[in-house]
Amino acid sequence: MQTQTPAQEQPTGRSLEHPARDDIRLEGVLHALSDPMRLRVVRALAAEAHELTCSDVDLPVTKSTSTHHFRVLRECGVISQIYRGTAKMNALRREDLEALFPGLLDSVLRAAARQDLRPADDRG
Repeated sequence: MQTQTPAQEQPTGRSLEHPARDDIRLEGVLHALSDPMRLRVVRALAAEAHELTCSDVDLPVTKSTSTHHFRVLRECGVISQIYRGTAKMNALRREDLEALFPGLLDSVLRAAARQDLRPADDRG
């Protein structure tokens, strides 16, 4: 896996591994999006026009489990993470995902929103 820092940022001493665009695989993205907690992270990031810290996303799991979910999303190429001081900032890799899998992210986000509108009995 190649280390890549998002183009708009310069490393600040600590950097995290991100797959290059061409290394992002559909099965990895679908795996990452299939987990309800990771989908919750993606939905939170999609709802904001700016980056969020990990703690900005309210997940009902332990800190170590939350860290695992963010790592899976990063390693599958769904999000980018960069350190700013002591904060780890997260953003969707929307442009990369759209270039590789046109419409996928928006379709998943719309489907998740529609699912929220269904009665709990129908969610099985």
